[in-house]
Amino acid sequence: MDQLSRNDIIAVFVRVGIGAAVAFYSLKWFMNQMDPTIQSKKRARTKAEFQIKRITETDKSLKIDISTLSDYELVIASHLVVPEDINVSWADIAGLDSVIQELRENVVLPIRHRHLYSSSQLWKAPSGVLLHGPPGCGKTLIAKATAKEADMRFINLDIAMLTDKWYGESQKLASAVFSLATKLQPCIIFIDEIDSFLRSRSSHDHEATAMMKTQFMMLWDGLATTPGATIIVMGATNRPKDLDRAILRRMPAQFVIGAPDTEQRRKILQLVLETESVASDVDLNRLAKLAVNFSGSDLRELCRNASVARLREFVRVNDGTTSDARLENTTKLDRPPPPISMQHLLDSFGKMKESKMHTGMLGEHRIDLD
Repeated sequence: MDQLSRNDIIAVFVRVGIGAAVAFYSLKWFMNQMDPTIQSKKRARTKAEFQIKRITETDKSLKIDISTLSDYELVIASHLVVPEDINVSWADIAGLDSVIQELRENVVLPIRHRHLYSSSQLWKAPSGVLLHGPPGCGKTLIAKATAKEADMRFINLDIAMLTDKWYGESQKLASAVFSLATKLQPCIIFIDEIDSFLRSRSSHDHEATAMMKTQFMMLWDGLATTPGATIIVMGATNRPKDLDRAILRRMPAQFVIGAPDTEQRRKILQLVLETESVASDVDLNRLAKLAVNFSGSDLRELCRNASVARLREFVRVNDGTTSDARLENTTKLDRPPPPISMQHLLDSFGKMKESKMHTGMLGEHRIDLD
């Protein structure tokens, strides 16, 4: 009788356990289905698996089993960029020769030639690199080119993906950044607008945000004690004073990417226009002197607008119309468009100058087109 009673009790506990397990997984399934980001997570997982597979096929020495990666690491891996997909090199950056040379000596050489001084504690790349300067001056381009030249994997870290509605998930995602980078090394973790994430801490910070910053910095510091770790956290900002002092300490290699001077602007214009058909009357020296306070991206946009104006003018003459709506329907032209002229560039410059003056981005310089 006692034995039967014990069996009955065990059976009750088994049934209760099974019921609880079914209820738990049913609730978990229901919550997942209610998650508005479930589709984006599925797409991220698919993309991550594809990128990891490409890396392991290209580099046979890299042993990564996708099945061993956590869900958090797969989320981070969806933002992974392999060197083959980076279409920027040092040759695509003009006017920043001194910065490029320093990056080559401080970052690229210690990574590509680690075998030269394998026992040295000093012959290694810095754990943190900060690129700071005005917007549009090439900070992101330099980060990509560095990864390309050093043949490093590139995690383009989107800060938004580190935030999660569930308490504690952000810390797990932050941890996954470094655990994945360790498996993929050599690897660059790039954070654009790093001041928006790792700004100076204060008592007004939300608890979850403060914990995520602390977790990120603790893991970052751990890189220095990991033997042979080749991971670089690279950040770009135009507000370096807003960064926490603890972050600045972790980024010993700091490079100022300032606004280009006249000679640098001329080199940028020359690089942008080298693949274009340009008229003989184009004077890059004059244009470079006019474009005071123009960044590299501004100069590229100036040339793009001039090219569009050239094509618009040609289509109107060829079609005999002045309607912009007709331009979209033009499918056949009997001759190639004319080259970009100095007047096209000056007209484009005049429009951009006016726009910059209205937005207060031009400064107090007076510029005369004549």
